[in-house]
Amino acid sequence: MDRKTLNKTAVSTTLHCLTGCGTGEILGLVIGEVLGLGVGITIILAVGLAFVFGYALTTLPLSRAGLSWRAAFRIALAVDTLSIAVMEIVDNAAMLLVPGALNTGLANPLFWISLAFALVAAFFAALPVNRYLLTKGKGHALIHKYHDRH
Repeated sequence: MDRKTLNKTAVSTTLHCLTGCGTGEILGLVIGEVLGLGVGITIILAVGLAFVFGYALTTLPLSRAGLSWRAAFRIALAVDTLSIAVMEIVDNAAMLLVPGALNTGLANPLFWISLAFALVAAFFAALPVNRYLLTKGKGHALIHKYHDRH
């Protein structure tokens, strides 16, 4: 894979991961706020949902491509875990660094600006990880052979 293709694929892979992580993260933060959960429990819920949505966005297309749910999920675990983990560590650290961001409530712009900043930071932290995995034939490089089946 040439450098330009590698970089383009790494960006695409990282955006894919960010979509699942961001969806789960936002849903978890909203649920935590609506239910009045504490910051710690809300973060745990958001991280858990980020992994669920991240894995789902890989598992579903693989299962549609003909793999069993079990096989598709095992591949999702292998290709997404490191990227999601990096995103979640950076995302949550960034949110915690902004004073009051997690305690302002959903109606406060500080919450949403902080979340946007955190997700952008998570993207840029995971991008070199995904690029490295692609150079080693790991990560999302493992699933490209299934794209043509769908």
